[in-house]
Formats: sequence, structure tokens, C-alpha cells
Amino acid sequence: MPGQNPVFIPGPTNIPDRLRRAMNVQTADHRSPGFAALLGPLLIDLKTVFKTASGQVFLFPASGTGGWEAAIANTLSPGDKVLAARYGTFSDRWIELCRRHGMDVEAIECDWGTGAPAERFGARLDADRRREIKAVLVTHNETATGVRSDVAAVRRAMDVCGHPAMLFADCVSSLASMDFRMDEWGVDVAVTGSQKGFMLATGMAIVGVSRKALEAAGTAGCARSFFDFGEMAAANAAGGFPYTPPLQLMHGLRKSLDMLFEEGLDNVFARHRRVAEGVRQAVHAWGLDLCARSPDLYSDTVSAIRVPEGFDAEALTDHIRETYAVSFGVGLGPLAGKVFRIGHLGAMTDVMALSGIAAVEMAMADLGYPVETGSGIRAAQEYYRRTARPALRAAA
Repeated sequence: MPGQNPVFIPGPTNIPDRLRRAMNVQTADHRSPGFAALLGPLLIDLKTVFKTASGQVFLFPASGTGGWEAAIANTLSPGDKVLAARYGTFSDRWIELCRRHGMDVEAIECDWGTGAPAERFGARLDADRRREIKAVLVTHNETATGVRSDVAAVRRAMDVCGHPAMLFADCVSSLASMDFRMDEWGVDVAVTGSQKGFMLATGMAIVGVSRKALEAAGTAGCARSFFDFGEMAAANAAGGFPYTPPLQLMHGLRKSLDMLFEEGLDNVFARHRRVAEGVRQAVHAWGLDLCARSPDLYSDTVSAIRVPEGFDAEALTDHIRETYAVSFGVGLGPLAGKVFRIGHLGAMTDVMALSGIAAVEMAMADLGYPVETGSGIRAAQEYYRRTARPALRAAA
């Protein structure tokens, strides 16, 4: 039956039926009191997911890339110096976006498979005696490599040298799936999207903004209109939007937040850790390596897996899709053909993960990989059996 198999790409993720139904609503007047009643609680509850008490959350009809642009355009001016590290496709794209806006970006080159280099950030910031660097960019979860960076360590490095730069975090593939602490980690702008941990369709950039970043918006010199924090804040305060909002997605977001809170955020994070560890157990049983260099870097939302020498990862993902009707993530940038990616975030369970592992094993057997069929499944099954908890009845 077409369309029955889950996807194992790192996003967009599988949409639960409950959320699909929630988004199936008729057009309504977004200038009515009913819209204000929807919007206000959404913005408050999103602060709980970002873990910010003092920050403000904005919703823009866009993908996460629009959230990147909103972060830059509202807080910086052309010519401002920005410090970033390049350790994957998405950290690279954010750097390029800044340069297109006229920022002077200093990029620290890192091996792909490593994370944000907190010590190197700290050394560079300490050497910035004139305090010219205005912002530091960190990709919390680099989707291309399956690497989670230590944002708190970057903040500590900034604080040690007393540097006043703002800290921006891309948490597109981590928020609502892995723990993220905006206030505790001193993040000034955090960017995510609707299509990953929130389990919705693509189309809504969700941006957490600190008071410091809001103040910076008052003097920032970049042109902005659609992504203007000030206009959005004023409209939201009055219960509205400065233009037509993504109403259906907002209804879906309401139900998504309800689902996350019903499960409990800590339980959501634990579920992702458990599902991810089962996938990692399978990878190790296959005798393959993750792109992430060490366990402290392992992502709980996506695993990037290196194929053996002489094999083409794209041929593998093509074969799985064409033969078994299941989609997995391809390698990006310099990793194209060298890795494939298993997305295990959002509405993902151990049983779903097992189906993905089995599909990969069948395809590898078809293509002559030096992998014992069933080895990954057994390893994941044993881990999931050891760590199983009584199933909770799913909400209708």
C-alpha cells in the first residue's frame, strides 16, 4: 500500500495522525478574537520548550532557513564581524547566509564529524581585544554529520573572557527532541522549524529571542520587512500578526505542544536517546562507523553512517527507496556517497526504528555489503528489550 512506510530522513519527519487531523481546519479570520486565543497560549507554551523565562518567541511562515535570516537581519548590520565554525552542511549554509547579508564572517574550519570548538572560540574571542565580534554562531545539532555540539561549553568560553558577543544557536533538528536550555546556556537567538521535533509539515520558522537580542534589534542596520522582530512583537502583543499567518500549521502546533507536554519533555528526550542508542547498537553490530567522532558527540535525532570503502552510499539509499519504498537521508557536501543518514526524531518509536534497520540490512545484503543480515536487528532488539518500559496508551 503506497505511503504506508515511515520515512527515516532527518526531516521533514513523520506526521502523527493526531496532528494531521489538527491541521485539517477551515480558513478562519486571523483578525478575530478566536485567533488571539490561539496565538497567545502558543507563544507562552513555546517558551517552555525553549526553556526560557525572559525571552520571547516569534513564529514566521518559513522554514528554518527563514529563521536564520530573521536572526541575522534583526540583530546585526552589514560589516559586523561574526565568528562561526564550519563542521557540516548546515553550519556552512548559515555562514554563507551571513556573508550574503554583508557580514564579515570569520569561519573556524573543523573536521566534519566534530562539533563546535568551544576552546577555539574562546581563544579567538579572548584575542578580540577591541570586541569587534558581534555574534557567535553554533549549530547545536549538525544534521549532515549526526553531531550534537555542547552549546553550554561555548557560552562558558565566552563568559571566561568576558566577551559581550551574542550567541546564536541553530536548534532546528534538536529542539523538542533533545534537551535545549536557552536561558541556562545564555543563547540570544535560537532557531528551529515546524517540521522536525514538532512533527508538523514544513512552513513555520520558530525563533526564540533574548532581551539582549531584542535590544540589538533597535540599532541593527540590516534591512528587514517580512522577518522584522519589532513588527511581529507589536502585532503579537495585540493578539495578531503583521500579515497572513500559517493558520493550519498553528493549529497543528497547538496539538503538537499538547502531545509533548502529555508525554513530558524529559520523557520525550529519553525516548529519543533510547531509540537513537538502538540504532547505534545496530551500526556497531554491522561493523560500520558513525560520522560523529566520539560518543559525547552522538546526536539523538540523526545518525550519519559511513559505508565501507568501495561502496556508494547514494546507491544504497536509491536501492532502499526503489526496492523497499523507504527513504533515508543521503550524504551532503563532501560526505555525498560516503555516508547515509537515519533520521530517528519526532514521532519515532523503537518498533519503527527496527523496521528502518531491517530495511537497511536487506538493501545492504542485496548490494553485497560485508554485513551479516540480522546482526543489526538483533543488537537493536536486545537493547530495546533490556530498556523497555510498560507502554503508555497512545492518546487518540
